[in-house]
Amino acid sequence: MAKMKAVQVPKPGADFEIVEREIPEPGPGQVRIRVQACGVCHSDVVTKDGMFPGISYPRVPGHEVAGVIDKVGDGVKNWKKGDRVGVGWHGGQDGTCPACRRGDFVNCASALVCGVSYDGGYQEFMVAPVEALAHMPESLDAAEAAPLMCAGITTFNALRHSGALPSDLVAIQGIGGLGHLGVQFAKKFGYRVAAIGRGPGNAALAKKLGADLYLDSAATDAAAELQKLGGASAILATAPSGKSMSALVGGLASNGTLVVIGAAPDPIEVPPMDLLLHKKRIQGWPSGIPTDSEDTLRFAEMTGVRPMI
Repeated sequence: MAKMKAVQVPKPGADFEIVEREIPEPGPGQVRIRVQACGVCHSDVVTKDGMFPGISYPRVPGHEVAGVIDKVGDGVKNWKKGDRVGVGWHGGQDGTCPACRRGDFVNCASALVCGVSYDGGYQEFMVAPVEALAHMPESLDAAEAAPLMCAGITTFNALRHSGALPSDLVAIQGIGGLGHLGVQFAKKFGYRVAAIGRGPGNAALAKKLGADLYLDSAATDAAAELQKLGGASAILATAPSGKSMSALVGGLASNGTLVVIGAAPDPIEVPPMDLLLHKKRIQGWPSGIPTDSEDTLRFAEMTGVRPMI
C-alpha cells in the first residue's frame, strides 16, 4: 500500500507525532482529498487534550482543510476527481434527528467534526463524507482559503446574521485569529467598524484591516465610548474572556446583539436590567455548514478579504 505522512495525537494530552500511514481509501459516500493546506485553529486543542467524549485515538486533527479531490467512493454524485474543496469544523450530519429534519444541520444531534470524529487535515490525504465538502474557488490560494474554513466562516456567518445593517456601528472585540477577519468582513459589509483590543499595540493593524476607529479597552471604557457613538448594533465577541465580553453589553444600541464566537472558560455575567431596558440580546454562533463556507469563500474572493498567514 502507498504511504503518506500524518501528524497525529497518540492519546489525550500527548505531544503531536509525525508518523507514516497507509493512504486511506474512501468508502461509500466519501471522497479522498489530497490536502494542500490546513490551518491551525485553537479549537484543535479539543483533539489534543481529549475534550470531547468518545474521541478515538490516535487521531489526526485539523478542520481548516483546503485541497483537491483525489478519489471518490461508491455512490458519490456531483463531485469528481480534481475538484477543489474545503472542509471545516462541521464534518457531516446524520440527516435524521429533529434538527436535521428541519434543515438545521449545524445543530445536528449527532454532528461529525472534522479532526475530532474522524481524521482531519494534518496529513497528506484525508477522507471526508460528501456532506462536509465545500466548493473552493479556483482563484483562491489553498493556504489563504484554509483558515477561511473555520475562522472565516465563523466571523462571516455571525456578522451576516447579527441583524446589523449597512452603515450601522458594529464592534469587533479582539484582533486575533478570528477578529482580524471579523474586522475585514465587517468593513466589506458596509458597517462602521470599531475594533476593540487591549493596549495600543493593535491600533495600526486594526486601521490597516479597515477599522474606522480603535478602542483600547485597557485605557478607556469601551462600552461608554460605543454609547457616545450611538451604540453598536452588534458586537462580535472573539476574545476568549467572559469578563471582557460582559463589560461590552453596555455598549450595545437598543435591540443590539452581543454575538459570542470566542470560547471563553469563564461565564458572561450581565445584570438582567441591562438586557431588559433596551431589548438587548446575547447570542452564541457556531461556524456553519458547507454552503455557508462556500458563501464565505466567494465573498472573500470578491472583496479581497484574506487571512494573515
